[in-house]
Amino acid sequence: MRSLWLNTLTKQCLYRLSTKRYSTNVEPKEPVVKTKSIPGPKSIELKKQLDSVQATGTIQFFADYEKSIGNYIYDVDGNILLDVYTQISSVPLGYNHPRLYKVFHNEQNLKTLINRPALGVFPGKEWPEKLHSVLLNIAPKGLNKITTMMCGSCSNENAYKSIFIWYQNKLRGNAPLTEQEKNSCMINIPPGAPKLSILSFKGAFHGRTLGVLSTTHSKYIHKLDVPSFDWPIASFPEYRYPLDENVAHNKKEDEKCLSEVQDLIQQFASKNPVAGIVVEPIQSEGGDNEASPEFFRSLQAICKKNGIALLIDEVQTGGGSTGKFWAHEHFELESPPDVVTFSKKLQLGGYFHNDDFIPNEPYRIFNTWMGDPGKVLLLEEVVKVIQEEKLLANVDVAGKVLKNGLLSLEKEFPHILNSTRGRGTFLAINCTNTKVRDQIIGALKLHGIQTGGCGEISIRFRPALIFKEYHANIVLDRFRKVLQAI
Repeated sequence: MRSLWLNTLTKQCLYRLSTKRYSTNVEPKEPVVKTKSIPGPKSIELKKQLDSVQATGTIQFFADYEKSIGNYIYDVDGNILLDVYTQISSVPLGYNHPRLYKVFHNEQNLKTLINRPALGVFPGKEWPEKLHSVLLNIAPKGLNKITTMMCGSCSNENAYKSIFIWYQNKLRGNAPLTEQEKNSCMINIPPGAPKLSILSFKGAFHGRTLGVLSTTHSKYIHKLDVPSFDWPIASFPEYRYPLDENVAHNKKEDEKCLSEVQDLIQQFASKNPVAGIVVEPIQSEGGDNEASPEFFRSLQAICKKNGIALLIDEVQTGGGSTGKFWAHEHFELESPPDVVTFSKKLQLGGYFHNDDFIPNEPYRIFNTWMGDPGKVLLLEEVVKVIQEEKLLANVDVAGKVLKNGLLSLEKEFPHILNSTRGRGTFLAINCTNTKVRDQIIGALKLHGIQTGGCGEISIRFRPALIFKEYHANIVLDRFRKVLQAI
């Protein structure tokens, strides 16, 4: 009994000490840069160590996640950066949020974390309740089913598979599979392996794995040397800014691209019929390219007219950074999309859909883990914080400050910046060329602001949902200093 009592007391003391550390830890007042360059010497040394076992060409610096807090990321050289990139838009509540830190001090939650199950065959007893109370609680309106996955790429991969299965079931009238279908699919020929396609858009990014890579068109480096499917690629609208001064041009862009979509569907009908269209609410990796609500409503109408599925890829936009939990809510679609994929801010991956996209046979959409219940526990707390602290309203307020500030900088430095755009804090601005864009991003880092590029000439802003007005003003002040020095 004494041993049990001491063990319990020890756990309580450790819990109090650890939670006290994070509950009393506060953000620094402003960014601090101590080294002449980033990466600094310690990061460079760690990069050399890692380089002996792994490719390191993409690494910018090594972070100190024990010290990182809120909107600030610390590196191993003692630099403190205000992070408006947040691990490529995947950190919802900033670093070391005390509410998330407490999640795994619950012993039941800890057991869920360490006993990671093969969810498709041996889910834990709490899994059905968690799907209902957490994931279906945030589901896009009208979508009542959820398939969980690990990341954005595998979410889109399996969503494509679900669309193909749904499409073929319609063609066969939901009849049982034939022996010919079963046998022919094993040697990659029709009818079991049908010639179908997913239509995507120029500038799109839907992942780097083999199937979704055929629908990724943002940068050559993602696709080079990798075979791709012969699938249709439509033009995405290229808008002029400001939007209110270019209504006629942008409307023509919508019409041109929508006409191209319909033409491609007809062209591919005889060789690789289009089973679905995949589209981002804002093309993120491709350059933060926007399209109007009218464009998306018309795109949905084309899908319905042609009997094909509409998949909206919310891997980067989902989770609240546009001011709504799902970016497509801004479009006021006539009916729900057929499929919505997610990952990043939602901690795990997956896709929402309706009953039509559930295969009739088991193992058709399947892998060992099928997601991660430990990540759902984190998401559960993330959603509570978003709701309790009204963070979507905060995104709107902070976003207006940041966007208006960027518009002011654009007017002050028209020879360097243009085309401020976005929703909420999900924002971007264009530079005159790639060289200048990269120069600005590097200089911002040395002024304590961590951001990132997208497309050829854009700087993107992806702060956490806890990003406030005063954070926006720090970013704008440092940005102005960088621009003045160019």
